[in-house]
Amino acid sequence: MKEEDFQNLRQKIIESTSFPTVYMFKFIVESNNRKIALISSLFDEGADLHTKESSNGRYTSITAKQVLMTVDEIIAVYKKASEVDGVIFL
Repeated sequence: MKEEDFQNLRQKIIESTSFPTVYMFKFIVESNNRKIALISSLFDEGADLHTKESSNGRYTSITAKQVLMTVDEIIAVYKKASEVDGVIFL
């Protein structure tokens, strides 16, 4: 994602969310243990984290719910996730 995309996302979150909030992230990555671990490591131990492999086993969706205090915390997770090659944000 480009910085402009993060700024647009930031604005949408600000308009639709009050803080603190339980925020839900959804990502899709190739079913590769390293990529799944990289995304999973972005969340605290207390986060509600679920993974589900696609029917053909090629991709894995990762859903995480975590309590966050500011929009900056949300954007930071997305920025770190964008460093994982091939990640898709939902």
